[in-house]
Amino acid sequence: MKPLPEIKVYPKRPELEARPLERRVGLIILATDHTSEPDFRRMVASERIGVYVARIPYANPTTPENLRKMQPALTAGAALILPDEPLDAICYSCTSASVVIGDAEIDAAIQAAKPGVSVVTPPMAGVRGLKALGAKKISILTPYTVETSRPMAAYFAAHGFEIASFTCLGFEDDREMARIAPATLVELVREATDASAEALFVSCTALRSALAVAGMEKAIGRPVVTSNQATAWNCLRLCGDEAPHQEFGRLMTLPLVQ
Repeated sequence: MKPLPEIKVYPKRPELEARPLERRVGLIILATDHTSEPDFRRMVASERIGVYVARIPYANPTTPENLRKMQPALTAGAALILPDEPLDAICYSCTSASVVIGDAEIDAAIQAAKPGVSVVTPPMAGVRGLKALGAKKISILTPYTVETSRPMAAYFAAHGFEIASFTCLGFEDDREMARIAPATLVELVREATDASAEALFVSCTALRSALAVAGMEKAIGRPVVTSNQATAWNCLRLCGDEAPHQEFGRLMTLPLVQ
């Protein structure tokens, strides 16, 4: 065996850039989530924007009680994303839990680990997206049970929307929700959208609805806002990315108005 070569230390330290990527988006997702990470990689990540993910414990079924149990893990989850480094935005990617826990409580929990960061939740982003589209009367589609859907209806009503119709699919397991094909969602929205609604909100970060937005908008002839599409849009705009992405729906062509 030949002797190993001498290992030399390069005499000059390479110059460092301020950041590997110009902008940073944190993403807190459920341990069971199949959809949020691929969606953010598809819609948000780029050579300019990095997406950094932490998973937190979650156990099905998707009930208000189980969703609320995630709240204590939010601070620890946020702290695991690039510790001691700032983020431009951080998204907690669970629509139903955000409604049950509350936007203010989620913001406080994440701020405890990442002070000053812009916190985004799917229902908050959904409200902003619907308002950007000028919609006041909406239909809502969720994959949840009636029990888990009720807080969602109350949330959007409390934010000033008239709910023309609300349809749920009765699922209790978010892993099964992720197995609903995008093409199936296109067919479902035809029946779930009231004729008087100005827009449709499709709830749940587990659904692969971002892939179906263009088809859903064509099917019902009006704007569609989905959980992951709305949070991606919100995070992109917070990172200063104003580029239109029509392939992900009308919302992705609009500026953010907070």
